[in-house]
Amino acid sequence: MLNGTNIFLIGMMGAGKSTVGKLLAQKLGYNFIDTDPLIEQCAGKSIPAIFASDGEDAFRDLEQQILSQVSAHTRLVVATGGGIVMRSLNWSHLHDGIVVWIDVPVNVLHNRLKTASEQRPLLQTDNLLQTLNDIYSQRRDRYAQADISIMVNADETSEAVSDRLLNMIQTRITPNRLRQDA
Repeated sequence: MLNGTNIFLIGMMGAGKSTVGKLLAQKLGYNFIDTDPLIEQCAGKSIPAIFASDGEDAFRDLEQQILSQVSAHTRLVVATGGGIVMRSLNWSHLHDGIVVWIDVPVNVLHNRLKTASEQRPLLQTDNLLQTLNDIYSQRRDRYAQADISIMVNADETSEAVSDRLLNMIQTRITPNRLRQDA
């Protein structure tokens, strides 16, 4: 169906890109890659440690390098970091595949992230909800440039999201499929 075309998942931290990505990769018979662990492996330290010792710009440089290397391969579902969309050069790599925005309401992200925010450098703040709203506002227009957007409901399982996303991709790739089969 996709002829090996990669699928790049973008969206806010906590949107479920890694979980949905693994399920989607299984359904497609693709390999799954999460860029964050690759960045940590490349740097030899955790993302919070990269931010603390080298700063966000150094992290974004590594992220850009990893994306460049990953996008050279095929048959991948790639979960990217939430801020990957902020660098224009990254879009040239993202557009080597199908870009999918997993859009989750900020209040749902807040509920998901309030117990794990200490592991996320950008969420080291006194007002987590306001910070998430600010980050979402900064990135929303970039996320909206995705080929496919899927809005996730608060009570929707990752399995349901991956099934719905697979259907959206199939419809996008072969919009006349049903009429041809009839």
